[in-house]
Amino acid sequence: MMIDASAEDFDQQTGGPVTIVDFWAPWCGPCKMMAPVMEKMEQKYGDRIKFVKFNVDDDKQIPQRYKVMSIPSLVLFKDGQAKEKVTGLYNAEQLSHYFERKLAE
Repeated sequence: MMIDASAEDFDQQTGGPVTIVDFWAPWCGPCKMMAPVMEKMEQKYGDRIKFVKFNVDDDKQIPQRYKVMSIPSLVLFKDGQAKEKVTGLYNAEQLSHYFERKLAE
């Protein structure tokens, strides 16, 4: 189960070795399409990557801090520092390839 982060606990939730934050909104069609893919990724990589969701409607400052201009956007954190952002709809195969590369770095 992906962790729902809030503005209050966002920094704490992103503090692990490798964390992926899914910036989304309930009204976003592509975000709804991406949700089952992210669930599949969490099942596959949950032992090595922490998966967090952040609803952009809950707070505007957090998405602005990480330059999230459109959703869905995934931001990769390593040791609490944002390292990379990818935006758009991805399938499971594309995300698996991306996660494998990032875990190997």
